[in-house]
Amino acid sequence: MFADKGSKEKSFKGLSDDGSTKHSMDFRVGGTEFNSGKFHDGVVHVFKAQYYDIVPEQRIVYCYEMYLDDIRISVSVTTIEFAVSGDGTELDLHEYGVFLDGYDKPENREQGSKELLKALETALTN
Repeated sequence: MFADKGSKEKSFKGLSDDGSTKHSMDFRVGGTEFNSGKFHDGVVHVFKAQYYDIVPEQRIVYCYEMYLDDIRISVSVTTIEFAVSGDGTELDLHEYGVFLDGYDKPENREQGSKELLKALETALTN
């Protein structure tokens, strides 16, 4: 789900349906991912990531920046680990974020991450 652009787009939907959403992904060590789109208020939200470590079916490590229009609001390091658990897979996500100049807060990022993980769960179970 994380390695394939089409599969990822099914679970991690874009921000708007007005055609402004852009997504590119090069899932490999050293590769990058870019996602941007507008919220209803017209502000463009941008995600820029670089992959630093990928062990298939075990671990993904990446760093990413978030922007509102052209303002960098945060920089984060994320590790996602996968482990077999019964008939399924357990996902363990850790993120260290630096939130810049009061534009974002840890609780906002936590809520957004929970929503993305719920969307992933829904995509995998339907």
